[in-house]
Amino acid sequence: MVGEGVLYQCLNHPEVEKILVITRHSCGYNHPKLSEIIIPDFSGISAIEDQLSGYNACYFCLGVTSLGKNETEYTWLTYTLTMNFATTLATLNPEMTFCYVSGAGTDSSEKGRTMWARVKGKTENDLMKLPFKRVFNFRPAGIKPFLPLRPSQTFYKTYKYVAWLFPVMEVIYPNFVVNLKDLAIAMINSSMTGYSKNILEVKDIKSLAKGSTRVSSPARTRPRSIKGTKV
Repeated sequence: MVGEGVLYQCLNHPEVEKILVITRHSCGYNHPKLSEIIIPDFSGISAIEDQLSGYNACYFCLGVTSLGKNETEYTWLTYTLTMNFATTLATLNPEMTFCYVSGAGTDSSEKGRTMWARVKGKTENDLMKLPFKRVFNFRPAGIKPFLPLRPSQTFYKTYKYVAWLFPVMEVIYPNFVVNLKDLAIAMINSSMTGYSKNILEVKDIKSLAKGSTRVSSPARTRPRSIKGTKV
């Protein structure tokens, strides 16, 4: 769901010049600036390395729930696959900005009791050690979609029963709910103008989406266009 939202915004953004989607199944979109690579297994991307150069932003939206998974399995799917992919990209595109979709409640200390939060925290921490130009970790909580959800999407099964709660939550807990459109726009903005923090909570995401971009370095200027890899 998040990946499709980011893709949709990139396709309609005038300063996004070229998009490469890397996915297990076709994204279902056709556009002159869109290319797609379908790979069944993200654990080995050596076969497509020659197609990953020349991009200056990656929006990494791959993720799974921890429900029903032990720590070993969840670590493989969340940490290992992400780090393998990111390490390859950092080598090929050292000037790239890497945007990682994490989650509210992530444990940066890596020592808490909650398994998924520890694993996400380690993933964030180790991503920031890679030689990218910049790394931003986005921590959304409740996400309100703006595109129609397909029944095949996991979130659909829950959202169709709790959609009525989102307007209430937005009033009572404004720093808990974020619109998917705002999340996608914030990710694009971060790769174009930067931000003062590497970890963005919901209030930061909303601020960045509105254009309140506290630029991470005064020396950086806004590029005329970007080429993005959406995973």
